[in-house]
Amino acid sequence: MTSSPIARTAARTTFVALASLLLPGCGLGTSGSDGQAGFVTGADGIARVAAGERNPVGSIKGETVDGGHLDVTRFKGKVVVINVWGSWCPPCRAEAPYLNQVAKETKPKGVEFFGINTRDGEKTQAKAFEDEARISYPSLYDPIGKTLMSGFPKGTVSLQGLPVTVVLDREGKTAARVFGGVDREKLHMMIDPVLKEG
Repeated sequence: MTSSPIARTAARTTFVALASLLLPGCGLGTSGSDGQAGFVTGADGIARVAAGERNPVGSIKGETVDGGHLDVTRFKGKVVVINVWGSWCPPCRAEAPYLNQVAKETKPKGVEFFGINTRDGEKTQAKAFEDEARISYPSLYDPIGKTLMSGFPKGTVSLQGLPVTVVLDREGKTAARVFGGVDREKLHMMIDPVLKEG
C-alpha cells in the first residue's frame, strides 16, 4: 500500500516534532561563535571565560512578568545568574526547581538570580508558570528577544536554543554559560568559582 504525499509529509512533520522533544534544550540549537564571546567549553558542558577576557553585558532592563521593573545594573558588585526560559519549553520547566533552590542557597553569599522570559506570546502564560513553579526571583518579559539579543555580547545567547543560563561576575561581565537544562550541581559548578574570585 502506497501513501499519499500529504500522508508522508504529515508523518515527517510528526517525526521532526517528536525528535525535537528529545533534544537537551528547546529549539534548533545555538548560534553565534563562542570565540567572539571568549567562551571555552569544558567536558562538563559549561562554557567559561577567563577573567581577563570577559565582556560586559549591555542594557538588560525592562518590565517584569509580574509588572515590576528590573535593571541588571542594580546588581553591580554581586554575582548574577540569568536564566533565559519560556513556559512552553519542557527543559525550562524541569530545571526551575533547581534554579529556585540554588537562588535561595546562594543569596546570603551575594548571588542574585533573575530570569528573562522569551517567546511567550502572552505575559499570562509566563506568570502562570512562575506561580506554578513558585519562582522566588523576578523575570523580565521579553517576548521577541529584543533585550536578550541586544544585552549580551555576540555569541553568548540564542533564541533558537532554550534554556540558557549565564553567570556574570561582580563587574557585570559574562563568566560562564550553559545551553540546555541545569541541575543543582551544575549551577554550583558555574557559580562557586566566580564567587571565589573575591
